[in-house]
Amino acid sequence: MVRRLCWVRHGPTHQVTMTGWRDVPADLSDRQALARLDAYLPRTATVVSSDLRRAVATADAIMAERVRLPHDPALREFDFGLWDGMQFDDVSARDPDLSRTFWEQPGDTAPPGGESWNAVAARVSSAIDRLIGQVEGDLIAVSHFGAILTHLSRAGGLAPEQALSHRIDTLSVTELHLGDDGWRIAAINHLP
Repeated sequence: MVRRLCWVRHGPTHQVTMTGWRDVPADLSDRQALARLDAYLPRTATVVSSDLRRAVATADAIMAERVRLPHDPALREFDFGLWDGMQFDDVSARDPDLSRTFWEQPGDTAPPGGESWNAVAARVSSAIDRLIGQVEGDLIAVSHFGAILTHLSRAGGLAPEQALSHRIDTLSVTELHLGDDGWRIAAINHLP
């Protein structure tokens, strides 16, 4: 059973638009940052990633001798639907009330054709629960801003609004420990 979960956000994409299921590459040219990340993470951990190529490539870059599980689409970023690829200002102009509610009162509100906070939280929670039952030891999950925050909300007992107040930088580690009494947050947005 997993006792330590290290969420890693994928490498930078340099996107200045909303980027959800749009499959853009990561810039993994900062070899020093990747080496620090690799050195910080548990050596004997099992690695899983979202199936989006920015997460897959980041997981590949930190593999070393770690065991790798198949890519897991349940660890994807939010599906932003029609908003994917749009500038934040353009989303606000197109859907002012909907976009405000989506960010300020996360829950069941979803972008047109996309996913709500609650839908992503359920998808990610189900994946993590499944992985906890499959993996012995430490788990590294290479994923995305939204997926990490939904699990942080669940694990830390945080309201979605509280979780959204946290930064999750690219190539950062958010570490959670699972004990008999539940999850404990060990680090949020740690940059090795």
